Amino acid sequence: MRFFSTKDLRNRPGRFRRSLRDGDVVLTANGKPFALVVGVEEDEVEEMAALLRRARAQQAVSRMRRRAMARGEGLSGEEIEAEIHASRAERQTQG
Repeated sequence: MRFFSTKDLRNRPGRFRRSLRDGDVVLTANGKPFALVVGVEEDEVEEMAALLRRARAQQAVSRMRRRAMARGEGLSGEEIEAEIHASRAERQTQG
């Protein structure tokens, strides 16, 4: 996986675009990753977006399960809903 700074993206957009042919690219700002860029074909944009949303939801569920196991307890329905709400709010502030 290649890493590109926002400065490199601004100064070398062609190089950035070519690097997507080799795989995904992580964008960085001040040396810290903040976005993952995934190359797509014109006809697969919606499908890829749906897959990424599904993967994020699965990641959130896995994170909730790990937290519950670490606490040595299961989550109630209300706690699960609160975790889902917090995860969605976090994504909205990032995007």
